[in-house]
Amino acid sequence: MNRIIAITGATGFAGRHAVSELLLRGYALRALVRSPDKAGLAAGVETMQGDLADGAALARLVGGADAVIHLAGALTALDREGYFRVNALGTRALADAAEKAGVRRFVHVSSLAAREPQLSFYAASKRAGEDMVRDRMTALNAILLRPPAVYGPGDRGTLPLIKELTRPVAVIPGRPEARFSLIHGRDLARLIVMAVETREQGLHEVSDGQPGGYCWADLIRTGSLFRGAPIRPLFLPRAIPAAVAAVAEGFSRLTGKPGMVNRGKIAELYHPDWVARPSALALDDPISFDRGFAETVTWYRSAGWLPQGRGTDTRTASSRMSQ
Repeated sequence: MNRIIAITGATGFAGRHAVSELLLRGYALRALVRSPDKAGLAAGVETMQGDLADGAALARLVGGADAVIHLAGALTALDREGYFRVNALGTRALADAAEKAGVRRFVHVSSLAAREPQLSFYAASKRAGEDMVRDRMTALNAILLRPPAVYGPGDRGTLPLIKELTRPVAVIPGRPEARFSLIHGRDLARLIVMAVETREQGLHEVSDGQPGGYCWADLIRTGSLFRGAPIRPLFLPRAIPAAVAAVAEGFSRLTGKPGMVNRGKIAELYHPDWVARPSALALDDPISFDRGFAETVTWYRSAGWLPQGRGTDTRTASSRMSQ
């Protein structure tokens, strides 16, 4: 009988990659979704309607499961309470259900932002979610993953960054001296599967393994090589995006709809160090940013998310077939 994996956040960018990788490995999947009819998950994935605030749905989700993968979370919210309700209290509810059901493995996918909880409500809520799992690390046989920025074909979150790296002038809301790690969506999925199967516990910061991470000059160089023409970076003083974020927050309060632009996100963007620390959980053959960037831009253009322009599709035939 196939091992049963219960998963949250399966309909998100990272979640869809994880689902694909888990199915390839022969796992039986059970996913918590708000609307099964709109989930659009692969055939064979069992869907459970509900959310992290629905105790009965969580019990059904984890009942009889061999492992739980927790990917769901709030990227945006109107206030601190909104972030904590999902990222902290939701994680606690899922961990409670998993412990009660006797699940033998709990994989919690957090965020590298949790390393700096003072920067934003999002970062603080992700750290609080980690703490909910740490409190029962042994009981859940738990492992926590902190990925950095995740990119790749189909991701809208990093689309603005990738877009800037295809232009003659790249407008960058960040510090010129900043360093950061990155990871391709498929690689994160492979690490999630590794986390299910390894005996490791505890906290692991994961990435594509680039020593010392990347600097903006590295990304500008990659974009320039792809375009076949130079790109000039233009770094915005923090006051400019901070002012935009203050206005955006006011608009969100008026409409009741949270947006991605807020003062917490600006604080995260201007933090100088988002380099993942070395971990025992690492891939032997990760996707480098230059390869992942070319693949991602080509996909964006074919999907109409970016206009056609300079650059060459440098993917291999096998990587084209995988899309």
